[in-house]
Amino acid sequence: MIQITHARFKRLTLAACCLSIAGCAAGPKPLYEWGGYQAQVYQHLKTQGSAPEQQIATLQADLEKARAKGMTPPPGFHAHLGMLYAQQGQDDQALQALLTEKTLFPESTTYIDFLLAKIKK
Repeated sequence: MIQITHARFKRLTLAACCLSIAGCAAGPKPLYEWGGYQAQVYQHLKTQGSAPEQQIATLQADLEKARAKGMTPPPGFHAHLGMLYAQQGQDDQALQALLTEKTLFPESTTYIDFLLAKIKK
């Protein structure tokens, strides 16, 4: 049988506390790389934001940053990008962005199909 002295018990307790605190400090890794997406959409909806070309450039930069980190952009990112492409008359890019959204987030299929039907008209 192992005997634990009072001093050893204190050291083990201190070590356990330190490990539990260190484990909490790391926190979970986020699921998505949001970048400036939320602010971009807010500005777009609030005041029609900046010109679509500038919004596309900003979102493309955020997409590259997310890819560099090995992360996925949030739900709606590619759909918003696709709608901006459609506003510019860039239907091929819009189609690709919307299909990417549908692939990454199958729960958006109904909405994406609605947007795709509007682009095809």
